[in-house]
Amino acid sequence: MIRVAPVNEPKTFDRSARKPGAKWLRENPGAARPKDLWSPHLAELARGFNNLCAYAAMLDPTGGSVDHYLSFRNYPKLAYEWSNYRFASQTLNASKRTADDAVLDPFQVGDGWFEIILPSLQMRVTRKVPANLRRKAEFTLERLKLRDGEKIIRWRQRWYELYTSGALNLAGLERVAPLLAAAVRAGLPAKRKVKTRPKR
Repeated sequence: MIRVAPVNEPKTFDRSARKPGAKWLRENPGAARPKDLWSPHLAELARGFNNLCAYAAMLDPTGGSVDHYLSFRNYPKLAYEWSNYRFASQTLNASKRTADDAVLDPFQVGDGWFEIILPSLQMRVTRKVPANLRRKAEFTLERLKLRDGEKIIRWRQRWYELYTSGALNLAGLERVAPLLAAAVRAGLPAKRKVKTRPKR
């Protein structure tokens, strides 16, 4: 996970989703699942997250999904609230299910709270996570299988192999998998990290 800023609500969201959604909720009390009125705004949400899954912090080639951070089952009144949406891989969205705020909110994550270990490609919590949120951060890794889940490791490996094969440079890796790029940068020899000033 990486630091993510809340995304501005689309101008048409209130008319196309919130208001008709509120009407649907009134007419369908106790429904098991809400009517999907948010998918037309998926692309706008994704752009706000730079097309990176809020939890995996990687580009999702499948297109991702709208995660209701607080689930419909427990918070039905938030089903059509833009502030409750996070952009996430469908796989991780399914793993999260109704964990709600037991999982760390991507909007709450600070810089450097998580890192990728090379060459294992596992994710771990760093010392930068505040003590009062450390248990929640660890639970997030466990619940979403972010530490070493088979699918997530294959996903990281896919981007890493594109980089190591030369098909993707470090700047490109930064765009599609910033935590992985940070791990690569940390492992580069010091002389390759230093930027030389142009001669005058």
